[in-house]
Amino acid sequence: MKKKDLDYFEEFLNEKLHELLNQADHTVSGMTEQKENFPDPTDRASLESDRNFMLRIRDREHKLIKKIKKALERIENSTFGICESCGEEISKARLKARPVTTQCIDCKTKEEAFEKALGL
Repeated sequence: MKKKDLDYFEEFLNEKLHELLNQADHTVSGMTEQKENFPDPTDRASLESDRNFMLRIRDREHKLIKKIKKALERIENSTFGICESCGEEISKARLKARPVTTQCIDCKTKEEAFEKALGL
């Protein structure tokens, strides 16, 4: 992969990482600041439902943060954009759609078909 492309992905991934980390900080500070007391059980249940939803979103984002950090490590190690399964280069279109991917579209499709066949 060309240096220009690697620089693009590195900048993109760093921006996304920074954005996710800021959102996580905001969520944590927002949850610790809320000391609301709701006498109505329905209002309390609604608040708890919203909190649980937000925590599920943040859990997904936490997993994405880990993948972004690994992708940045692959850029440093010069293995970014190379499929871990077959060793072929991953297309730029795929990397633009999913920059944290570790597999080319063919290998990922085969893996998903295999998982589906096993019922995973």
